[in-house]
Amino acid sequence: MQVVAHRGASHEIAEHTTDAYAEAIRIGADGLECDVRLTADGHLVCVHDRDLRRTAASRGIISAMTLEELNAFDLASWKDPWRDLDDEAPVLDPDRGKVLTLRKLLQMVADADRRVELAIETKHPTRYGGLVERRVAHLLAEFGWTGPESPVRVMSFSFTALQRMQKLTPGLQLVQLIDKAHHWPMLRRIVDPSWIMGPGIGELRDHPGLGKHLNLHHRRIHVWTVNTQAELELCQSLGVEAVISDRPGYIMDLLRR
Repeated sequence: MQVVAHRGASHEIAEHTTDAYAEAIRIGADGLECDVRLTADGHLVCVHDRDLRRTAASRGIISAMTLEELNAFDLASWKDPWRDLDDEAPVLDPDRGKVLTLRKLLQMVADADRRVELAIETKHPTRYGGLVERRVAHLLAEFGWTGPESPVRVMSFSFTALQRMQKLTPGLQLVQLIDKAHHWPMLRRIVDPSWIMGPGIGELRDHPGLGKHLNLHHRRIHVWTVNTQAELELCQSLGVEAVISDRPGYIMDLLRR
């Protein structure tokens, strides 16, 4: 089973930062997961929320801001708000809290001393619509990562977004995310058989029939967000290929045991 670091090693370190991803690579995570949004000046950045309220106490909306404007914010301090009061805390690089671009994260994957996979989730709805997928496809092409051997796969809750990616990068692995079990009967009829299904662990736990039906239809399964032993054991019982976790080190330790 593949263990994928959700927004990096985000249980311990602020999500979507270089530190979180570097730690996930260091501890041996098989893959990394990130969310991407498009800035007003066309940069793909790794940010989950549509605004900065949670991570920078600002109402700024990602899609309405330039990369330069985003770089004025510290997106890491919210994880450790009392750090400035600790006289013994080591001095940190001031750039560590700046917004992470997808290009930089792709370069981290390329520079790793082993194969590290990357699951990119495109966030929708967005004012830019299909431009997000076009920019992702263009950037992956720069790295030569659009074919079946690519370490990258693209995920989305939006079926339309994945259809766009399939046309732009026919060889790339795609993951249809599922946040409601009752969506499965509809998705079963329209989703390409080659696509991976990505249900949330809560839906698998609360609706046991979902996992059974996915197995019945021989679907490959990647699950988010798996953080406990009980959740991992449920995934193992369903033959899940990959688990996305805030605690990749802990999950890998459970698997080793």
